[in-house]
Amino acid sequence: MADNARAKRLADLIREVVAQKLQRGIKDPRLGSHVTITDTRVTGDLREATVFYTVYGDDEERQAAAAGLESAKGILRSEVGRAAGVKFTPTLTFVADALPDTARTIEDLLDKARQSDQKVREAATGATYAAGADPYRKPADDETDTDGDATE
Repeated sequence: MADNARAKRLADLIREVVAQKLQRGIKDPRLGSHVTITDTRVTGDLREATVFYTVYGDDEERQAAAAGLESAKGILRSEVGRAAGVKFTPTLTFVADALPDTARTIEDLLDKARQSDQKVREAATGATYAAGADPYRKPADDETDTDGDATE
């Protein structure tokens, strides 16, 4: 079992090697400049690596990029093995990163919250307090009880 620092270093190396190979070495038109490697995770035994990627474009381009990455998996794995110099080259699994979709969802929720806040601000303009401007008791109010009688 390898330590976490070694797995992290190997994950960083895999991310760099795959990104460089996609940019310069693979001539698949499906991969082009649309694919961005966002993260890489390696298991503790250094046998499997998960490579997260995003694709700039529509669903059709995402599916084409996924097919292109699957077809280039062997070339990318051999390049990782050459660069890493480890006894066993980890198998590569490509997973589409959900980060852009999550960010889009969060932005939509923030827009809804801003619109709701604007409606509350518009409703609050010109409104007055139900109990007057200062609804809190003052020391002078404590001298009289709730019936209006003075305390002894």
